[in-house]
Amino acid sequence: MTLKLLPFLLAIGYALLMLRFSVWQTKRTLDANSRPLKGDVLNDLAERMAAALGVTEIRLNIFEIDAVNGLAAPDGRIFLTRGFLAARARGEVTSEELAAVIAHELGHVALGHIRRRMIDFTGQNAVFVVLSAFLNRFLPFIGIWIANVISTALMARLSRRDEFEADAYASALLTKAGIGTGPQKSLFHKLETLTGAQGAEIPVWLRSHPKVPERIAAIEAMETRWNAVR
Repeated sequence: MTLKLLPFLLAIGYALLMLRFSVWQTKRTLDANSRPLKGDVLNDLAERMAAALGVTEIRLNIFEIDAVNGLAAPDGRIFLTRGFLAARARGEVTSEELAAVIAHELGHVALGHIRRRMIDFTGQNAVFVVLSAFLNRFLPFIGIWIANVISTALMARLSRRDEFEADAYASALLTKAGIGTGPQKSLFHKLETLTGAQGAEIPVWLRSHPKVPERIAAIEAMETRWNAVR
């Protein structure tokens, strides 16, 4: 029995080791290539969201890379890339839309998604090892490919779940802070152009993020529920 479980246990151990290295590497990269964002209208918007949350501050930082993105560190710091701020300077996005990004990333932190994704990643590796070992018995060569597709699809599904949850958190926070969900929804329409993600359509079951119409529909359905109970 122990020998049968060995590949599974090795997969979990390898995944945990890689996660620890990834977290360390990410923190090191962020610390070396970012600085606090000060004297910006985003700080005022962040103060409104902090007041709505009942916390003293939201720590905003500029991540000095050209890509358009926002991300959250496990310690609660929120990062906007230089590319995102440059897009605002060109008039492609507004400060309120960037506030929606901040609210979304805060959702990932508050809902424990960063830690949950670490657990999900460990599970994905374990599923891949077990499935590939099993399928290769009956489908040599392509068994590993099938196992990879299945484990990747599983991870993508879990990621889409987290994105919907972070969107909902952001909508509630933006509404409570008096910013509203308008900037959140308008940003969704711009994301593919801003991030350069246009092109070949990715199968739904392999997408790490829900489609824009689905995200907006989920927000509007939530707003309808809020209005019904007022």
